[in-house]
Amino acid sequence: MADTVNSLVARVHELLVAHLTQGAAARGAEVTAGLHDVVARATALGPEGTWLVAAGHAGLAGLGIARGEVERILFHLDAAVAAGFNDCVGLHVAPIHPLHDDPRFRAVYQRMRVTQADLDEFFWLHQEMQIMARDATTASVDNVGRLDTGVSLLPQAPLPTREPNTVGVLITRLDLAAAQTAVQQVALKAEFQRSSGNTSLSLIDGEWDDPRATRDAWYADELETRRRRAAEARAFVERPGAGTTLVPCPPLGSITYPV
Repeated sequence: MADTVNSLVARVHELLVAHLTQGAAARGAEVTAGLHDVVARATALGPEGTWLVAAGHAGLAGLGIARGEVERILFHLDAAVAAGFNDCVGLHVAPIHPLHDDPRFRAVYQRMRVTQADLDEFFWLHQEMQIMARDATTASVDNVGRLDTGVSLLPQAPLPTREPNTVGVLITRLDLAAAQTAVQQVALKAEFQRSSGNTSLSLIDGEWDDPRATRDAWYADELETRRRRAAEARAFVERPGAGTTLVPCPPLGSITYPV
């Protein structure tokens, strides 16, 4: 089957989710090989695949960050920027701070251009990653000790649908989508384990507390409803009048990463 943009987007998503859920120790070599393959296949698509070339190289740079491999980070970041990567907000996350003093990193960063409208979305995308992680932690605590056999989802904000001014936004949307999938998979796995365990206990324990299980189910549904409404309310709204002219990214070190 011939490659398409959609098929390669699905492949990048799959690789990023595998890395996030299973880690470098389990799937590092496979994810690395897969991203190199994506770069090659996206290159063959021509101009329509260029942003996926950037996504592949950005992913490989991310693997380099996780391993502390400076030369690999710089090589793939340079290639990613050349293909359209411009997520200057993401380059202010704490693990990258040590590279800010490297003149090679600074030179790559200074080549990036962004619009104010896209910069607004970059901030939202990274903020949503942080909120999503906190929500997952809170939900796991809330579910401790639940006696019901229901399974609660982890509602997430919808991805923006505006037409971006630069392709770099598409890459960070893909990162957020993968993070959402990974968090959802981990949360659902824990929920199914809890639910199946409670089902087994209800079958063998003659003193099963049905009223408490009912109350737990009601409370869990109420929490899920609140989280869904909060996620819907967080949907990205483009700021009226946000500039669409390409300008240099804010100076390196001037951006505070969302927390």
